[in-house]
Amino acid sequence: MSYAANHLAEAVEIIGKLNLEDVEKVADLLATVRAEGGRVFFLGVGGGAGNCSHAVNDFRKIVGIESYAPTDNVSELTARTNDEGWATVFVEWLKTSRLNAKDALFVLSVGGGNLEKNISPNLVLALELAQQVGAKVTGVVGRDGGYTAKVAQACVVIPVVNPETITPHTEAFQAVIWHLLVSHPKLKANQTKWEGAAKA
Repeated sequence: MSYAANHLAEAVEIIGKLNLEDVEKVADLLATVRAEGGRVFFLGVGGGAGNCSHAVNDFRKIVGIESYAPTDNVSELTARTNDEGWATVFVEWLKTSRLNAKDALFVLSVGGGNLEKNISPNLVLALELAQQVGAKVTGVVGRDGGYTAKVAQACVVIPVVNPETITPHTEAFQAVIWHLLVSHPKLKANQTKWEGAAKA
């Protein structure tokens, strides 16, 4: 079997193992945030940060929910990293944004954060702030979900089918899940361009 065939076979296996109840819980949580006039803050690093930027666009434009990603402002991100340290970049940004009980953090991460192993401590500190102020926590994460899965009210953990391809599958399926969510009848508020054009 070629590598391409094997990689796609793993993707099919992941689809079959996804916990769809968890996906529906995330949709319900986000619908509640929108109904209550809350905001969604997307948090991720590396590939997750890139996914956050794309997700912000989709949730603002298609779902009609106020959404932001602190990694989109490279000037503030690098200033905070330089002056205060990497671990606090998200939590301090969220404090300035006045994170509150109506809001939600949406984490897109492979590991989900782990203070003991010093993996994405910036995510953990942000999640701790969310708990303090009563903000909701959700995410799409890999492996065992890390700290995100422990504290989230709704979280999708991408199943591991091959320990050698955890990162590419997790980051790819983050896009699959958030596109599912913005297309979900509980969330979709605005027609997407090409589907609307096809009906015309």
